[in-house]
Amino acid sequence: MTATETPPATSPAQPQPGRQLRRTSWLLTVLLTAALALLALLSAGIGAYDIPPGDVLGSVLHRVGLGGAPLDRVGESVLWNVRLPRVVLALLVGASLGCAGALMQGVFGNPLAEPGVIGVSSGAAVGAVACIALGLDFLGTWTITVCAFVSGLATVLIVYVMARSGGRTEVVTLILTGIAVNAFAGALIGLFLSYADAAAVNQITFWQLGSLAQATWPKVLAVLPCAALGLLVAPFHARPLDLLALGERPARHLGVDVEKLRVTLILVIALLTAAAVAVSGVIGFVGLVVPHLLRMLAGPGHRFLVPGSALGGAVVLVGADLAARTVAAPAELPIGVLTALTGSPFFFWLLRRTRRKQGGWA
Repeated sequence: MTATETPPATSPAQPQPGRQLRRTSWLLTVLLTAALALLALLSAGIGAYDIPPGDVLGSVLHRVGLGGAPLDRVGESVLWNVRLPRVVLALLVGASLGCAGALMQGVFGNPLAEPGVIGVSSGAAVGAVACIALGLDFLGTWTITVCAFVSGLATVLIVYVMARSGGRTEVVTLILTGIAVNAFAGALIGLFLSYADAAAVNQITFWQLGSLAQATWPKVLAVLPCAALGLLVAPFHARPLDLLALGERPARHLGVDVEKLRVTLILVIALLTAAAVAVSGVIGFVGLVVPHLLRMLAGPGHRFLVPGSALGGAVVLVGADLAARTVAAPAELPIGVLTALTGSPFFFWLLRRTRRKQGGWA
C-alpha cells in the first residue's frame, strides 16, 4: 500500500451482524419479560371472580412486605389459593418445555426436533395412565405425579441404552429408537384404556390433552427443584452447542466431548420435560415452536436461544392457559388442545419452508 492510498472506510451506518444480533437479543429479552409480567398480572386477575390488576399487584406487594394492601377474604383466597399457583405452574412448565426444545434442537442439529422425540412425554404418560387405570394411590395425591416423572425418566434411559453402540450414540439411531418407544408407549396407553372404567377414561383423556386446572402450591413445589436445576444448568452448555452446530468432527477438534455433552443434555431435557409433563399432562408444540421462532428472529446462537426459549415458553403457556380459561367460559379448554391448534399450522408451514429452501426432498 503506497502513501497515497488509504484503507477502505467502513460505513458507520451499517452495524456489524454480530452487534445487530446482540441488539435483537436484548430487545427480545426485554419484550418477552414485559409480556410475561403483563400476562401473569392479567391471568391472576381474570376469571369468574375478577380482580383488578392494581389490586393483584397491591396484594402481592403486601405479601412480600413492600407496601400495597390486602384484598377482602374471598379475593385473597381466590388469588393465592387458585390463581397464583396456576400462573406460577404455567410459567415453570412453559419455561421447562421451551428450554428443553432449544436443547433438543441443538443436540440433534435439527430445528424440527422437540422433547417428545426421545419418548419422555409418552413415557410419563404411561406412568400416569397406569396409575389412573389401576386406581393406584400409594402416595396419595402425589401418586400420579411421581409415577409420571419416574416413568418419563426411565423411558429416556431405556431409549439411550438401546441406541448406544460401540461406546457412541448416533443421533439417527436415537431418534428411530425414540419413535419405536413412543409407538410402544402408545400401545400400552391403549391397553390401559381398554381396562379402565368410564370415570378413569375421562380422567385419562383430560390428562393426555394437558391441563393446569389442578394447580396447587404443592405441585408448584414438586416441579420447582427439577425446573430450577435444568434451567440453571442449560445455559452453561451454550458454547459447546454452538460448536456442535459446526458438526461432530469439527466440534471434537475444538475440544468438545460430544458424547458427554449429548448424554448430559439428554438428561437435562428428560428432567425438564418429565417434571413438566408429570404436573400438567402432555402439552405439545411449545418446545418446537418457541425455539424456532426465536432462532428466526435472533439467529442460531445458543447463548440467547437457551434462556430466551425458556422465557418465550413461559410467555406462551401463561397466555395459552389464560385463553383456555376464558375463551369458552365457564367451561375450560384443555391447554394442550390450544397449543396443538396453533402449533400444528406452524409446524406445517415450517416443513414447507424447509422443503422449499432445500429445493425438495429426495
